[in-house]
Amino acid sequence: MWKIIQIFDGDYGCEELVPGAKPKVSVTLEDERGEQKYISVEDEWLVENNLDIGSKWPEVMQNDKTDYERTAIPGAEVRTSNRS
Repeated sequence: MWKIIQIFDGDYGCEELVPGAKPKVSVTLEDERGEQKYISVEDEWLVENNLDIGSKWPEVMQNDKTDYERTAIPGAEVRTSNRS
């Protein structure tokens, strides 16, 4: 099970979003083994799905890495890390 342990609301500073682009946040997920995934998703998607720090990541998103990276999350970008 993946759980949200951090949400970073990146500040765009002097860089503006491309017209029509939605603001993104960086989400850190961690499983019971300590493996972490870093995902950049649209903030609106998190709100629509009632996801916040401590929330369980939706099961449909927990397939193997290939399926995970092809998820239907709008604009999602995935990185993995294994803390040893």
